[in-house]
Amino acid sequence: TGGSPASSAATIAGQFFSDPPLRALIKDALARNQELQLSNLEAAVSKSEILEREGEFLPKAELRAGGGLFREGEDTGELEKEDDSVEYGIGVLASWEIDIWRKLRNARDAAAKRYLASVEGRRFIATGVVAEVAGSYYELLALDSKLKLLRRNIKIQTEALAVVRLQKQAGKVSELAVKRFEAEVFKNRSLIALIRQEITQVENRLRFLTGSYGRPIERDAGRFAELRPMRIQAGAPTELLKNRPDIKQAELELAAAKLDVEVARAGFYPSLELKAGFALKNAVEFGTSPEDPVSIAYHLLAEVSQPLWNRRALKARYQAANSRQMQAVVAYERTILKAWFEVLNQLAEVKNLQETYGLRSQEVGRLRDSIVTSMSLFKSARADYMEVLLTRRDSLEAQMELIETKAEQLEAVVSLYRALGGGWR
Repeated sequence: TGGSPASSAATIAGQFFSDPPLRALIKDALARNQELQLSNLEAAVSKSEILEREGEFLPKAELRAGGGLFREGEDTGELEKEDDSVEYGIGVLASWEIDIWRKLRNARDAAAKRYLASVEGRRFIATGVVAEVAGSYYELLALDSKLKLLRRNIKIQTEALAVVRLQKQAGKVSELAVKRFEAEVFKNRSLIALIRQEITQVENRLRFLTGSYGRPIERDAGRFAELRPMRIQAGAPTELLKNRPDIKQAELELAAAKLDVEVARAGFYPSLELKAGFALKNAVEFGTSPEDPVSIAYHLLAEVSQPLWNRRALKARYQAANSRQMQAVVAYERTILKAWFEVLNQLAEVKNLQETYGLRSQEVGRLRDSIVTSMSLFKSARADYMEVLLTRRDSLEAQMELIETKAEQLEAVVSLYRALGGGWR
């Protein structure tokens, strides 16, 4: 609500919702909504994958300790002498794969982009939650307005019923007129019960979205008629879509898929690994004291390995990575097209509903005037009771439709907020 006629749709996303009660509900939803909490955990899982990939990129070191029983035979010429001994030792082994083909770094970067994509996915979910809260809030205001209208209308109809009863006593109308007016009053009273049920359901929906169970939903129902949707210009296509989290997410997924192809391709190339070790060993023969000196062993070597027999598996992995990359390309293009047409549709709906609301406002004004006219004609016996009854019924229906049109206008703004990618941070 609010805004300048010159405002661009791409730059006013944070100004869509200015009502203090609505902003408080949105704040609660962003803090306590369970769907958002699940998306936070998914993002944490993606972040852990980055740490895992970084661990593979860094050198590895292991502390090893062990021992064993050994038997050695000594040839004495006549018979073989056998001696048992125990050997034990402790050492440190280190290895480091040299990332000459960027396989490990690409895998790490792909994990990082998927993490950023999960963050954008969370923003997309947050945008949906904000839109759902705002839509439910406006629906609640519309129901409050309908309830207020029905109560006011019942009061007016009750007064008209009293006039009809006086007319019957004067012999100007029949009992049928009284019954028809009474039936109309009962009909509107039954509608009140239905609207109360709808109000209860929408309030509970808002409590679920905001995680505030049992708390009353604060709102100013009297402001509903004063709410005015923004007048929004289309703006440039790139500006319109730059806030869409799903587009950013698809773009990052595409970049990650491209890196996966590079990782799979590097699997065909030789790998170079440096290894080093340092150990302390001692051997003790049975029946002797452990006075033998400790031996020191170390090694430093480089190994080059080339896949030979598993190339079919490597080829399958490479083809799968290529296919996933093409899927990401198609998904990216589809996301952009879908977002663009969503924005166009919502801009058109906001404009058309504004025109509809203006015409229906005029209809309501004319019917209100006709109520006074019909009642005056009825009292002077120049109109029958059916004209009065139908005029009041038409006026009530028109006012209900006007409230629904206002609700549709506000819902269209909410949908436009969602289509533009929100902007709520």
